Amino acid sequence: MFHILDLYAKPYDPKHPQVCMDEKSKELHKEVRTPQLAKPGQVARQDYEYKRNGTRNMFVFVEPQAGSRHVLVTRRRTKIDFAYAIRYLVDVLYPDAEWIELVMDGLNTHREVNLIEIFGKSEADRILNKVRFHHTPPHASWLNMAEIEIGVMEAQCLDRRIPDEFTLYREVVLWEARRNEQKAKIHWTFTRQKAEKAFSKIQSHSVC
Repeated sequence: MFHILDLYAKPYDPKHPQVCMDEKSKELHKEVRTPQLAKPGQVARQDYEYKRNGTRNMFVFVEPQAGSRHVLVTRRRTKIDFAYAIRYLVDVLYPDAEWIELVMDGLNTHREVNLIEIFGKSEADRILNKVRFHHTPPHASWLNMAEIEIGVMEAQCLDRRIPDEFTLYREVVLWEARRNEQKAKIHWTFTRQKAEKAFSKIQSHSVC
């Protein structure tokens, strides 16, 4: 935990951006009956039935200090998708960075060895030389600020039925562009000092 808190405490450095990554799945639900729009004296109405239209995965990359984020929509969430997402992060999102400090959870697909398996050692080494992985401890995924950004995305963009992949992609792109234009940042306040103080209180209570 402390190494991630120390990382968050470092000043902004565009050559070594701090990026948090997490994944979010979204079930696609198509309407079977046309919803009725709201009108004077009547609220909007939506039938409880819907048609399942598959599930899509989203890799959410957020750079809290810069106020930027990017969402990559994929059809699956396998180790192959992870490997391509990391290459996308390096080659498309941050091509000018010397290296990227990447915070993510310990999901079994989030492994450096997967890039070697998918791309071969030479290409994997090229990519991995530009990424430093920081895994959150077990049961402490809340240390990953991408979870905060996903919460915002769910509230502002995904809190309704989305019928298909095209609509999902369009809505996510519009949401992302608006948030990036605002340069919406995440102001992290839980520091190493606060963590040490909190844990010292827990230990003292356990002794008592």
